[in-house]
Amino acid sequence: MERFFTVIGGMGTAATNSYVRLLTERTGATKDQEFMNYILVNHATVPDRTSYIMDHSQPSFYPALREDILQQSQLHPDFMVMVCNTAHYFFDQLQALTTVPLLHMPHVAINEMCRQYPKAKKIGLIATAGTIADHIYENEIKAAGREVTLGDQHVRDMVMQLIYDDVKGTGKANPDRFKEILRIMRDDFGADVVVLGCTELSLANEQVPLPEFNLVDPQSIIADKSLLLGKAFRQSVANGRHLLAEVQAGRA
Repeated sequence: MERFFTVIGGMGTAATNSYVRLLTERTGATKDQEFMNYILVNHATVPDRTSYIMDHSQPSFYPALREDILQQSQLHPDFMVMVCNTAHYFFDQLQALTTVPLLHMPHVAINEMCRQYPKAKKIGLIATAGTIADHIYENEIKAAGREVTLGDQHVRDMVMQLIYDDVKGTGKANPDRFKEILRIMRDDFGADVVVLGCTELSLANEQVPLPEFNLVDPQSIIADKSLLLGKAFRQSVANGRHLLAEVQAGRA
């Protein structure tokens, strides 16, 4: 297979399926051959990312992702995406393993946020405790010149319940819990925009659309960028590489 990309997923599987659905729905294909070529690595047995970040005595998820990156690199995809925000804890180490470009979902998402909401000053972030502790989104938002609010412990506990008890546990978002989290972030903490810093939250956004809130959905954004890049590489490798550099620099 030529002109394809690799998706490192399975963290969790339902959220990865959401990414694939978005990719399929947005391709605009009218026949089989117009869809994207990609390899999906649904590595469901990767150890829990947040557990390790919060307690290094727990199993590390790095060896599993290292194996995935090295295996896929041998197939020479045009680029790779990793559809788990918390897994970006090891982004630098994983990118150092290969010459294949690995898209940095938080970086790409915050660049897109700045284009979508140029006047937003205070950005709410909801994510796993691991992503919050890692500061990966917080640092990206601050580097973009915006203020960050993480809410309080009550809202962060609600977010973990939504991610682990609802979406991971049952495959379904709790609509009332999701809406209340967003309401608190907007009304009580003054967030102009809320970043959904976990792919389970992206699945919640797919299942329970709430247009009354200004949201940044990194998984939705990375699906769009994957599609954009996949089409560019099909036109020519030169086009793909040029657009890839633009996406990584935040210009596309």
